[in-house]
Amino acid sequence: MIRPATPADAAALSTLARECFTQAFAHLYEPADLAAFLDEAYAPAVLRGELEDPERATWLLFKDAPEEGGTATANLIGYVSARPAHLPHPEVAPGDGEVQRLYVLDEYQGGGRGTLLLGTALAWLERHGPRPLWIGVWSENLGAQRLYERHGFTVVGEYSFMVGNHADKEFIARRDARSGPARDARSGPARDARSGPARDARSGPARDARSGPAGNRA
Repeated sequence: MIRPATPADAAALSTLARECFTQAFAHLYEPADLAAFLDEAYAPAVLRGELEDPERATWLLFKDAPEEGGTATANLIGYVSARPAHLPHPEVAPGDGEVQRLYVLDEYQGGGRGTLLLGTALAWLERHGPRPLWIGVWSENLGAQRLYERHGFTVVGEYSFMVGNHADKEFIARRDARSGPARDARSGPARDARSGPARDARSGPARDARSGPAGNRA
């Protein structure tokens, strides 16, 4: 089950986001660098501000559906976030969209869950019509790169994604505006992305492309 996140979900999203990022990338960083990044990017207050922003949207993926009428978040296993594009590429223009973060917990990856999240974000970003879309992805996250390629994204640049004092090589991928996706989000299971945007698009998104708060990798 997937549903839009609300500001009331900030604390649960913070817990999930920290766990997803730690599972995927903790082995790359010194503990102090990782802790600083998690506090900067995924504090409940930071995420609450994002969830209150009408220009952004986040969806939560559940293992099982919450009880009818409930808001339980105990079964959260993934999420995706979308926003106006902020990646540091000279062709990013006002009106472009970005999959900022896309993450699924390790034990639930596969089965098309990443594809479902990505398709949801892409549909929202193009709800008013086609426009250029962007994703930042860790240069070594080959599974995520294949997923984004299947949805029409092409690597067009790179930048340094900072986690504390550690710089990762991040690819910037773009999908040009068009009348429809290269491959429908439901046309195949496609290997799920590890992030987010869209790594915090790595998905999963982003540390913003240095134009905003940390955490821009899908």
